[in-house]
This record gives sequence, structure tokens and C-alpha cells, in this order.
Amino acid sequence: MKDLQELGTEDLREHVAAELARTRQRSAQLTDAVDDEELVKQHSPLMSPLVWDLAHVGSQEELWLVRDVGGREAVRPDIDDLYDAFQHRRADRPELPLLGPREARDYIATVRDKVFDLLDETPMEGRRLVERAFAFGMIVQHEQQHDETMLATHQLRDGPPALTAEPPPRSSGALPAEVFVPGGPFTMGTSTEAWALDNERPAHEVHVDAFHLDTAPVTNAEFARFIDAGGYHDPRWWSEAGQRYRHKASLEAPRFWFRDGQRWMRRRFGHVEEVPGDEPVMHVSFYEAEAYAAWAGKRLPTESEWEKAARYDPGTGRSRRYPWGDEDPTPEHANLGQQHLQPAPAGAYPLGEAPCGARQLIGDVWEWTSSDFLPYPGFAAFPYREYSEVFFGSDHKVLRGGSFGTDRSACRGTFRNWDFPIRRQIFAGFRCARTPSGDER
Repeated sequence: MKDLQELGTEDLREHVAAELARTRQRSAQLTDAVDDEELVKQHSPLMSPLVWDLAHVGSQEELWLVRDVGGREAVRPDIDDLYDAFQHRRADRPELPLLGPREARDYIATVRDKVFDLLDETPMEGRRLVERAFAFGMIVQHEQQHDETMLATHQLRDGPPALTAEPPPRSSGALPAEVFVPGGPFTMGTSTEAWALDNERPAHEVHVDAFHLDTAPVTNAEFARFIDAGGYHDPRWWSEAGQRYRHKASLEAPRFWFRDGQRWMRRRFGHVEEVPGDEPVMHVSFYEAEAYAAWAGKRLPTESEWEKAARYDPGTGRSRRYPWGDEDPTPEHANLGQQHLQPAPAGAYPLGEAPCGARQLIGDVWEWTSSDFLPYPGFAAFPYREYSEVFFGSDHKVLRGGSFGTDRSACRGTFRNWDFPIRRQIFAGFRCARTPSGDER
């Protein structure tokens, strides 16, 4: 997001209104694309029905903006429990007495009308929740995160394509296989980004030893070579936990891939097509990424290594907001916001290049890191423990950088995503790192 510290109050309100409207337009696109039967259907036990996500974003908007920020009368207190993500597992949500498609649309529209009314009169200072419109920004990001979740549900649904988009740009040509990131300290996290979430805070100095990083994410062609070399069946490359999961899930290839003779094919949003060799691989779990890296003689980067590569500018000694600088992402910088329904080829977006020379650190595919999801030194939960704190620990691995389905409002150099290491329905890939040998230091 743009530097909200520089906006006056009225400009800030206009910015919030535009972000709310832009976000709701995307939610509508994802839910209007299918009929009511498809909206209420559960397309996978891993995901909620689309209609649950739609009403859930309205419920959170009502709780935080209408009731808390605005202090106004509740719209639908009777449905609070239905749309509490901690109360009901995704697999159980179709059995709940959920709002139907028309009722859900009417509900979120009513809530949004009230939010636009209170936006005109809410002070943007004096209370941490509204300072620089934080609560509004939290709701924008929350809805965009659910929009990406709904996009993943679209990928899981059967039937003909329901979404359309232009293909991404091509690669700009051959690049070195890896880049070198020198050792030393850098500032990780943020204390100044107005809409940054609690797990991104506070800014703190971290020392990172020198390392090499792949210039671009690992491609489908590269991953196919791992498969052809027997990588899925060679225990040398798998951790003990990865080995257990590989056997339990009968893993043979990235999710949505299948063989057609000698060709690898995939299903992508209702299209069946040959797997493009030059695209970043995606729909792989942490364990698959870890095994590939071991097979390649490398490893996954740590979270701090990833952020240093993405943000640190050795010319100024400071950490940027994004790999290319401090300005907001544009379509020339990164593949974000569902503009394209697939990653761009590895090496695309030269304007998004980081100072170290790495590309596509923002957008295209989420990138698994080797790090557990843990709090930064000085972490303080805000505005509620359930956003981050309850997920800290070794059960979740950190992903960085966003995907083609991530909106710019919910993606920046400090943004931290996390998930179980077995997850494959998300738009996740990876790139490898390696520690320099003695003569390279």
C-alpha cells in the first residue's frame, strides 16, 4: 500500500473508500461467476462453500467496523457463531444453517453501507485501532485474503471454466541461475507501515550470513526432472515427517498434474493443458519443496534470508518496502491481484528485480521457507490474539511473497503468510538457497 503516513485525513478516507470498493468488486467477480448451486456446494473438505466466505467477510466487517469502530447497533448478531472461523471446521460448514446466496449478498451490502457512513465521521487518530485507518485496512486485507481462498476453491471445483484472464507476460530472457546475497545485518519487519499486521512487527535488526539464492522460482521443467529421477521415491531427499506424509498422501507429482503418455498435463481453473515448463512450479507442499532442494544439493531459504534478498539495498544500507523500491506494485512490477490466472514464466518482470538480482520475489507463487512461524522479538498481539499468536509454533511454516491470486493490499516485503507443511491447494512454490563453499566466501 502507498505510504499512508503522507495522506491528509480526507485523502486517507478517499483511499479507504476506493480500497473497500475495489476489494468488494473482486469478491463479487468470484461469486457471481457461478450459480447458486455452486455457491452453496462444498468443492473440497479443505475449503468452505463460497457462500460461507462471502458472508464471513461481511461478518468480520460488521464486528470490527460497524460495532467496534463505529459503536453502532449490530446488524446480525444471530450469525456471529456461524461465521466464526474458530468455531467450525471447514469440512463441517456445509451442515450449518448458513445464509443463502441472496441473503448473504444483501447482508454484506447492508454492512458495507453502514461502513461507508461511519467512514465519513470516524477520526483517523486518537485510538490505535483507527490510527491511519488501520481497522479499515485490516478489513480490506482480510477480504482480499478470503478472495484468494475463494480463488483456490475455484481451482478445486469441477466443471467448465468460470473465470477468465489475460495470459501473463513472457520472460525477458536468460538469467544467471542464482544470485549472491552478502552477509551482514539488515532491518527485518516494520514499525512504520500503517497497515502492517501484528506478526510483521516490530522492526528489528537481524544478521544473515552470506548465501546464494535462485534468481527465479523453481520451474515446472526443473521439478519434472526431480520426478523423472525418482525423487518422490528416494528416501534420501525426504525428512522423516515428509516421508510419512508422502506415503500417506501417495504423492507422485504436484497437485493437479497427471500423465498423458510422455507429457505432464494439468488442470487449471477448468482448463486441461500441458504443463508449461517455464512457469514456476506450484501446488507443492513444504515437504515436496524441501525434498527437491535436497535432491538439487541445496536447501530452502530461511525467512530472514528471503526477506533480506527481497528488501535489503546494499547501496543505501536500508530495507525497502518492496524489492524494486518503496513505490506500490504496478502490473509491470509483479503478477498480483488475479490479473492472470497463472504464474508468469520464470525470469519475468525485470522492473520488479531486487538489488541482489533476484526476480519474482513478489507475486506469481507463494514461496515456502524453512522457518517455523514464530513471533518477532517484542511482538505484541493486536488487535486480537487469534490473528497470529495462536498459530505460532512448529506446526506452521512461513511462506513469503504472495501469488498471482494475492492482492497488492495483502502483499509487501514484510508480509508473512503461514500454513501447514502438507498444504498443496494453495498457490505455493519455492526457490532454493545454498550456503557458499569455502572458496566462494
